Amino acid sequence: MELTILVITAIFFLGYAALILFYRYCWLQIADYETSAAFINKSPSTKITVIIPARDEEQNIGRCLQSIIDQTYPSNLFEIIVVDDHSTDNTAQIVQSFHPQNIHCIFLKDFVSDTINSYKKKAIEIAIAQSTGDLIVTTDADCNMGKEWLQTIASFYEEYRPACIAAPVSINSDNSFLSIFQALDFMVLQGITGAAVYKKIHSMCNGANFAYEKNAFHEVGGFKGIDTIASGDDMLLMHKIFTLYPDRVFFLKSQQAIVHTQPMYTWKEFFNQRVRWASKAEKYDDKRIFAVLVLVYFFNLLLLLVPVMAIINHQSDSYRISIIDYWLGLLILKTTVELFFLFPVSTFFSRQSMLWWFPLAQPFHILYTIIAGWLGKFGKYSWKSRTVK
Repeated sequence: MELTILVITAIFFLGYAALILFYRYCWLQIADYETSAAFINKSPSTKITVIIPARDEEQNIGRCLQSIIDQTYPSNLFEIIVVDDHSTDNTAQIVQSFHPQNIHCIFLKDFVSDTINSYKKKAIEIAIAQSTGDLIVTTDADCNMGKEWLQTIASFYEEYRPACIAAPVSINSDNSFLSIFQALDFMVLQGITGAAVYKKIHSMCNGANFAYEKNAFHEVGGFKGIDTIASGDDMLLMHKIFTLYPDRVFFLKSQQAIVHTQPMYTWKEFFNQRVRWASKAEKYDDKRIFAVLVLVYFFNLLLLLVPVMAIINHQSDSYRISIIDYWLGLLILKTTVELFFLFPVSTFFSRQSMLWWFPLAQPFHILYTIIAGWLGKFGKYSWKSRTVK
């Protein structure tokens, strides 16, 4: 039995390592994008609507709006629609205190009277119905952006005419282990996102920095068919667009397009967020990404089982030690392969110095992957004071 588990673990590792190395190869193939000189020298024409669903975000919404107002993109070519999702704090008042005519605040309670399962999708849907832009850009209230964010997205859009754009997101970090852990984990996800979208092997994105044509949104029926799923306003929608326009889905690899978002400040908040993300895994019509998730989950599960097996094994101490040595070897190999992948990604995000923390974070990453994956399937989570099964 023990030998069978060890062999299966080795096989899973080979598959996992091959996948990670493939992602690295794909990431390196993506050309860094810079706004074209032709775009800067001519008058842009793309009207953009930035949509921000917000619930109890009085600590963040002001900074977010100011960073968008400060964009180099012409103010007459973009509008901001904040959808207040039943906030109990001063979120709406802060939004309304901004005077530029291109900032609008609408209230979800004016459109939704019944309890629903996905308030965020409904908020975006309502905002799109009231938008005047041809290109929809979604972000979150706890985000901030560089001044060339919209200019870069618009330049990329006018050059390639994508139906859908996944763009990079970076989690801010301080000196706490939790924030560093999240920043590293999310950087891995961003590298995989870029590689996967570039090679069109599965649909990945993050709603904190996501753009799509309004026409494409309507042509795929918006959120119809996925509107009862609590999460997935980004990846599930992206897959619908990819199904209709497989050659018009792009990843924008540009440092000027990076959106910075806040980490979760407690482990409870972090797990709730990751369980929420994991809960949509079985909802993917894109079975390619589901297969990847299964590989990653069971490889991490096997890595947890091996040392447990050594502890409960009744054979000699030398046999148990050999199993532990085998496990440590796999852990070192896993960490080495992931660091090899992560180095060029961290260079893009200018966070190479953070990689020193990566080996220390490895055991925590294995545990959280297993726990979040399990609860995403069988448990429930609390998000923005709402409990979702």
